[in-house]
Amino acid sequence: MELLTIEHQDFTMIVECTKFDVIWNKARKNIGEEKLQSVYSWSEGVSSVKRTYNEENEIQIEEGVPAPAIFFDNTDYPIWIEFGNHVKGAQFGSILQNDNDRFTFRRHILAGFINYGNDVGRSEIQIIYKTDKETRHFTFGFEVLSTKLDYHEHWKAIIDDIEREYRMLSLDYMRRTFHGFSPNQQGERPDIIWWSVFQGEQEKFITACKSIIERPRHRLHGQVIYQRADKLKQTPHHIENDLAEHKNDISHLYRVKQQIQSNDTQENRFLKFAIGQITNRYEELRLRIEDIKTTSSVMKDAMKQTSESLYRLQHNPFFRTVGRYKGMNQENMVLQKATGYSQVYRTWSMLRKAYSLNDGLYRLQTKDIAILYEIWCFIEVSHIVKEKLGLQDAEIEHRNRMEMNGLFTWELGKGEHSRILFRKDGVELAELVYNPKNTERENDNVGIRDLVVPTVPQKPDIVLQLTKDDLQQGMKMTYLFDAKYRIEGKEKGVDVPPEDAINQMHRYRDAIYYKDYTTDVLKKEVIGGYILFPGDGEPQDVAASRFYKTIKEVNIGAFPLRPKDVENRKLLEQFIAELIERKSFETIANVIPQKGAFVEVGNRVLVGLVKEDNAYYKDFVNGTATLYYTGKQFPTTIALHDLHFFMPLFNGKGIRDVYEVKKVRTIRSSEVKKSGNTDKEGNALRIAFELQFVRRQFADYQQIKTKLLAFNTFLDTTFDKLKVKS
Repeated sequence: MELLTIEHQDFTMIVECTKFDVIWNKARKNIGEEKLQSVYSWSEGVSSVKRTYNEENEIQIEEGVPAPAIFFDNTDYPIWIEFGNHVKGAQFGSILQNDNDRFTFRRHILAGFINYGNDVGRSEIQIIYKTDKETRHFTFGFEVLSTKLDYHEHWKAIIDDIEREYRMLSLDYMRRTFHGFSPNQQGERPDIIWWSVFQGEQEKFITACKSIIERPRHRLHGQVIYQRADKLKQTPHHIENDLAEHKNDISHLYRVKQQIQSNDTQENRFLKFAIGQITNRYEELRLRIEDIKTTSSVMKDAMKQTSESLYRLQHNPFFRTVGRYKGMNQENMVLQKATGYSQVYRTWSMLRKAYSLNDGLYRLQTKDIAILYEIWCFIEVSHIVKEKLGLQDAEIEHRNRMEMNGLFTWELGKGEHSRILFRKDGVELAELVYNPKNTERENDNVGIRDLVVPTVPQKPDIVLQLTKDDLQQGMKMTYLFDAKYRIEGKEKGVDVPPEDAINQMHRYRDAIYYKDYTTDVLKKEVIGGYILFPGDGEPQDVAASRFYKTIKEVNIGAFPLRPKDVENRKLLEQFIAELIERKSFETIANVIPQKGAFVEVGNRVLVGLVKEDNAYYKDFVNGTATLYYTGKQFPTTIALHDLHFFMPLFNGKGIRDVYEVKKVRTIRSSEVKKSGNTDKEGNALRIAFELQFVRRQFADYQQIKTKLLAFNTFLDTTFDKLKVKS
């Protein structure tokens, strides 16, 4: 369905979403309809922006005025932009190249789709297009909301809690959304802060520098010169005797001082220093950013243009007569108030400050909400353990640390690098570990000592080990928590955790063992596994839910945990308190022996019918196909985002081969059929999947139940659910 129509002097833009009603209802149930508001903004040239509900119901959106939200996380949004005949080319202007690759420009139409994944916050759609005379840019701003948490309230609480524990850990780079932040006199100034601030200031900074060079501030400077008597504009008193003595010598030169204008002022020296400092820093960071694989060509071109502008300013002939900056002994009113100088001084001052994630004019990108929620859950569990053990800060040993991740950002250390020890009078009571990777070979650096997995690596988010001494000295009881930023649905007014996540906890518990290195014997280690998810519901209803009751029955279950939900948090608090107070023999007596393990849901695979009239039919038969295209219709229930594999289906034969989906994009019917038709049918758009052969799933073709196919053509499933006729 069409959601948004933007009428611009150069084009008409339409934003669609095939399953928006489902997304809206999910968000409304989880958050409340009154919270699903967004503020929109756009650049010049727009005549109207309309939000469509159905054929008979639409509203006009006003710039800067809250209106119903359109964009949500993990949702596909096809976008169509039809330009006037005067537009010769257009492209999507994302900082991420894979976003731009999803859009194609054909016959004055730019079409593609975007999915924001787990990025929530403010975002912009940027379109770059060329006319006969110039290149133009259009920007449409809005907020991407979460369907599970209140972005305006819960997201801010998560960020605040993380920043109190781990300064700057929330920040990330090359995300699709951004957030406001404000100057702070204290704190760190990492590269990501510098870059983000200057990105917003660079145009004003460069304009101000050019303005100064064209009309600089001068000062009068005394200079000694020698002139003949007829060239003197006035007669200084100290040469009157010389004039009388040499009045008959018209070639005699007299030593005089005159005032000339000089550019070598304190403020111009500062300008030279500031441009040089900022240019060098910008160039250093630009080269580092260009090395990121996901950086788009649009962004690289923009960075190169800025770099060239700064370089030309730095080497302008104006600075040849300007000396070296040596600092200031007192406040300079020219720098603070004069046109141009004040903007340069303001930018330079801002780049020297630290910043906090409070609402402000400047942009910062943060980690996606799923990772933020995972870190926040780790912090919440640590606070609960500390509180229930009755410990002070001095009795908690933080061996966790932040480690550099990529170009700009930090991540929390894993396994042995993220341990929090809880001690009382020198006796260890508990240990909390973030994101260990348990394998038999890598256990020494990112896992937990003495915990091994003989088979495949396991990576729970949070591991809590409680030390018990009542049966034997130093016995440890291990409990696993996994933070999942997902909600399966609702049952009796209560949000339900994803079923595959519960299955994963069964797998964790059955796979992780304790290895006694003195006897080299494997022993069962994990007592229970629990999902933490951003669910909601009345506490009494949650306590009666199936996922909560199974905690006491089989030590596998889930807890709803979201910011500012004090009542449901008490369920987790009471549970951890019981774990701490319970004697080890009671715990062991209640442990049910495990039989078997649950299998995690595999990767998604799309089964699609390939007819004999398909242009790539022979390639699919030979296992060499590189492209699959849809017909006129494609099921709206199939999400294009996160689609991993494709299997061709042949009439009368069945399925056999597996292809990896490398890219999803739109394509003209004439192009896929290799017909060259330019009529309406030939211009019709199809969805195209770029493929790469992976393997043969079966030795020979296997028939599947065709009644499961949508439109008798497509089946969205997973490998473990793929049913073939026996």
